[in-house]
Amino acid sequence: PGELKANMKIKSITPRPPRKPRLERAASLDEKSWRRWRRFRTSQESLTDPNETSSSNGSLQEASLSPPVRGRASPWQQCCQQNSLHSGSADASEASPTGKSRGAGGSELGKRASELSSAFGGLLRGKAFAGGKPRLAQILPARPLPPLELNVASHTLRTANRIDSDCVDYQHYSQHKFGRVSSSLSDTRLHGNGMVCDSCSTDSMKSTFSLLTPIRSKDVRSRSYLEGSLLASGALLGAEELSRYFPDRTVGLFVATWNMQGQKELPANLDDFLLPTDPDYAQDMYVIGVQEGCPDRREWEVRLQETLGPHYVMLYSAAHGVLYMSVFIRRDLIWFCSEVEYATVTTRIVSQIKTKGALGICFTFFGTSFLFITSHFTSGDSKVNERKLDYNKTIQALTLPKNVPDTNPYRSSSSDVTTRFDEVFWFGDFNFRLNKDRETVDSILNQNPGTDVSKLLAYDQLTSEMSRGSIFKGFQEADIHFRPSYKFDIGKDSYDTTSKQRTPSYTDRVVYRSRYKDDIQALKYSSCPVIKTSDHRPVFALFRVKVRPGRDNIPLAAGQFDRELYLIGIKRRITRELQKRREQKDQRSSSICSIS
Repeated sequence: PGELKANMKIKSITPRPPRKPRLERAASLDEKSWRRWRRFRTSQESLTDPNETSSSNGSLQEASLSPPVRGRASPWQQCCQQNSLHSGSADASEASPTGKSRGAGGSELGKRASELSSAFGGLLRGKAFAGGKPRLAQILPARPLPPLELNVASHTLRTANRIDSDCVDYQHYSQHKFGRVSSSLSDTRLHGNGMVCDSCSTDSMKSTFSLLTPIRSKDVRSRSYLEGSLLASGALLGAEELSRYFPDRTVGLFVATWNMQGQKELPANLDDFLLPTDPDYAQDMYVIGVQEGCPDRREWEVRLQETLGPHYVMLYSAAHGVLYMSVFIRRDLIWFCSEVEYATVTTRIVSQIKTKGALGICFTFFGTSFLFITSHFTSGDSKVNERKLDYNKTIQALTLPKNVPDTNPYRSSSSDVTTRFDEVFWFGDFNFRLNKDRETVDSILNQNPGTDVSKLLAYDQLTSEMSRGSIFKGFQEADIHFRPSYKFDIGKDSYDTTSKQRTPSYTDRVVYRSRYKDDIQALKYSSCPVIKTSDHRPVFALFRVKVRPGRDNIPLAAGQFDRELYLIGIKRRITRELQKRREQKDQRSSSICSIS
């Protein structure tokens, strides 16, 4: 030890307390490349030297030869630096003046640094440098290390990404409950989109975003809801968004018409009218047209909102005298509607009397334009020509669309409003009658109390005129399998028993047309016989309508709806439900007492 101390010229070192740790700056590219080159050289020398079996030698060589890093060094590093300086002066005195090649000098310097480091390690252990190459003592942990997890992030760093206990079964629940929607949040898609995260982070994203697909920040920066094209990625009305909501690209539509006869009294329950039991699911849109509506139009709209419930909002409502029309749509679909426009036409000679005429509402849903018209034509058994004049005046005078662009202007006509839209639904009290006397019609109805009304339709004026092409050109009507909707005694199922003895007729109808073949499929066409507050029975039709992707360059409704009506309707619905439960509770608690 004495000889070694004399050669190395080791100075006494006064231990100092460790300084507070500081963050060192990140290594530059030059330093990284230097360290990478030294590590590669050291590994090559270790492979070629059979005597070097310790993995600590290479790391010590790298530490001694790597370029200095700015910042304060620890006491251990200061000690190594002082020893390296003393040994470096001794090496310089022993070097030959003629020198060797640069590669040989680097190798010799590396061996000297290795020997010095090994010797210094032996001194720390209290052992002399003698014989074979010494090794650093193994450092054992004070307590067993925790088991290594498979996740990338440690458990302590994943506190913010933990999943609540009630969300642990989210993946299993979403696959069975939501099917197509939950597949958009699969781990494969998240990693495929360039998002690098461990399994816990992925689960946390599912819990945070629920059923909504995560949106990247760059998509939010670049996405525009005012301009776009059919093929634009992420367009609000484009094909990708349409397929996400409607994989088969068809929507369910409910269209109804009812002549209320101006009655103040409204039905106690509209469920059988708006929510028939035949289809298993409710529709995406509800369009209700009324002729001779009740005096309180707002009350009628509140009743509609109360019946449809919180899943639907009133997109638009318009009136022309006693002609009302209301458009309800599912609450999560209002973002894909354009601005709603309406226009009216009066068919009476005196325009101030607005009991006869037409009311039209139009808008674009994704890339498909819709037009809804409700009309009340001239009444009278023999006034067929007057009713045809009402039709012609309506298609010429109804000025729609106004600001919303036509989806296919090349197939439009300035003289016919129905040619300027993709899908057109015309419904109302058309007042077409049966060309037969009352006795004959009653005998046919008594012979066929069921749904076979083909004999009656042979005398129907509207069917005859449509087959000739004199009215509703290009329109179709679903097959009729219900009894005539006019004229009933109020509150009864019997037809007119007054002295006038009016002939029962199919005055209330729903017809439709489309620019494209097979775009509209009629599922059901019927009346609602349980509503008896008017001399007309409501008539409704269910459709499946094909929808096409659109462009983002149309004026959008921006999610607007009648919020005040929505709140009133929901409050009434809650009040009705609470009252119903209270009545059931009182009924169960009541008991029958017998008096002897």
